[in-house]
Amino acid sequence: MLDMIADTFAFDQDPLWGVLVRFSSTLLVLFVLIRLIYYHYTKRGRKVFSFYQMGIMIFLVCVLLKTVEIQLGIALGLFAIFAILRFRSRNLSLRDMTYFFTVIGVSVINAMATFYNPVRGMILINSIIVLSIFLLEVFFNKREYDSTTLIYDRLELLSPDKSQELLMDISSRTGLKVEYVNVREINLLKGNAELEIFYKGAASGL
Repeated sequence: MLDMIADTFAFDQDPLWGVLVRFSSTLLVLFVLIRLIYYHYTKRGRKVFSFYQMGIMIFLVCVLLKTVEIQLGIALGLFAIFAILRFRSRNLSLRDMTYFFTVIGVSVINAMATFYNPVRGMILINSIIVLSIFLLEVFFNKREYDSTTLIYDRLELLSPDKSQELLMDISSRTGLKVEYVNVREINLLKGNAELEIFYKGAASGL
């Protein structure tokens, strides 16, 4: 059946069909990874747009540059370039970095990989990626706490010896039972810091 589909689209005779099928597959995989898995387990809607657009643009760039026969160099270069552009302004959590790397990987693989059977190969590789992410989320990344980020203005409470005062102050301001805090970025010019707070319960006001 898969062989008949591949013959119908005639990848070798009309490369445009191959690009369209690869692009459609990439969009489907990105939807499953970002909307159905990432957003479901993190509730971080602000990064969904960035992940989608990053994956789409990397796919299109790889398709266009594939014709110059420097596939490996282009793939490695894209990893380096986008990592520099994204990570020099703000730090990402380890989980977000993992999804960021996965989005890039899916886009590069679907755009540049050459399989003996295009349809069967893409289904197999993408299924492995999606299944591995899903299983890791379900069995190895269960979160005891929810988290969110906020801008905090009392820098004097960020010292290690005032951690309890910091937790009490944030809890009183937000109405959440904050268990611990991760300092993501300190802006001395503005006199504030970006914090990631971990709490139990729903954050209706954040």
